Amino acid sequence: MSSTNSEILANVIDIAKNKNVEADVILTQEEQLGLKADRGDLSEYKVTSSRCVGVRVVQGTQVGTSYSESVEQSSLETMVQTAIENAGYAKENPHEKICAEKQDITDWTAKTCLEDDTSVEDKVALTLALESGLSGRDIEAKAPYNAFSEIKYEVAMANTLGHACSHKERQFSCYTYALLDHEGKQSMHLGYEVGRQFKELSAQRVTDEAYETAKDLLEGTPIPTGSYETIFTTDCLNDLMGAFGMCWSGMSAMKDINPLRDKVGETVAHPEFSLYDDPAIPGGFSLQAFDSEGFATMRTPIVEKGKLSTFLHNSVTSSFFGLPNTANGSRGTKGSLGVSPSHLCIGTGSQNDSDVKSGTYLELVSLQGLHSGASAISGDFSFGASGFLYENGERKQAVRGVTVAGNFYKMLQEIVAIGDTTHSDHSKSFFAPLIRFDKLSVAGA
Repeated sequence: MSSTNSEILANVIDIAKNKNVEADVILTQEEQLGLKADRGDLSEYKVTSSRCVGVRVVQGTQVGTSYSESVEQSSLETMVQTAIENAGYAKENPHEKICAEKQDITDWTAKTCLEDDTSVEDKVALTLALESGLSGRDIEAKAPYNAFSEIKYEVAMANTLGHACSHKERQFSCYTYALLDHEGKQSMHLGYEVGRQFKELSAQRVTDEAYETAKDLLEGTPIPTGSYETIFTTDCLNDLMGAFGMCWSGMSAMKDINPLRDKVGETVAHPEFSLYDDPAIPGGFSLQAFDSEGFATMRTPIVEKGKLSTFLHNSVTSSFFGLPNTANGSRGTKGSLGVSPSHLCIGTGSQNDSDVKSGTYLELVSLQGLHSGASAISGDFSFGASGFLYENGERKQAVRGVTVAGNFYKMLQEIVAIGDTTHSDHSKSFFAPLIRFDKLSVAGA
């Protein structure tokens, strides 16, 4: 008879206690159905399942980790022993300890793991529609990449202090890329949706979004080189924020590679700009009742009215700086302890969306080469982009083949307007209003 996840966790903790080390253990279990379509038929029907256990041991002031994809007794014992041996080679760190004691953890299973009895036939039909939904359009379109995915996921953790907690969720997602090739011009765009239940997905919406945007961009041309006020779509703004995400991290500050390290309490953004991490935001798809150390999560203001309030911390970085732990510890089964947000959210401003989008501005809907063209240390960035130029609030032309450059930290302070309505990106992990940034440099025609 196979052991339950809670029994496996308890077993690892007993092994660690018998070896006189402090430890915490994380177990992840995932079941996934993946479907893809090509030329009217399924090109992929993949069912996978995995389970992995990772242990972190603290011996004195040294820390070691190890993992196992087998839950046999001998494998678990070897895993713990390997972590202990790894600790012997680690640099001493008096700030890293097992310190999450028993506490009340919210059970969000009713929100995150909804029952769903959709038939396989319906899932296949949706997948095929991600491709066929692009046929019969005004301009011929193909779907070179498309997929449907259903994931059921569980993460559970326990430690030698007697604390244990677990989280389950189910997610459905689908996407398609619409590729248009017309009169010697090509364009491609992504349509994407996620849902807690299958019925929240619509192949029609996904294919329409991909096709219409690709079609609108098809005739895009460079605009004259110059400076333009700019609005990023929520997905593009999320990409940009992600490229500079280390600047909100207590881990990068502890390592002295965070350019904002000494600016807590100082103005780092426009007075109307606020940023926070919210693990429980309604509609979010990264709901987290506890972090990877087992601490109950909380809403954390990072920037308030332009001033840097705090970094995101785990127990190590909070101990290093002598500051409160924001419960943003992040660790997978195979890695060391780090810091990460749940949902990064930008607070709303004072102007409605119509006012934000008035006059002349450049709207960016696609970014290329962002991470390779961004320096989180200096804040400088330069990347390819596509979008639309608006004049007097009306779309004037599609824009392609331009390079947008600027400085992220300067950009945060040079904001023209912030909208009063919150929007989410397609993955529902980032929430922000429309933000109009002052003139960014555009290299075009």
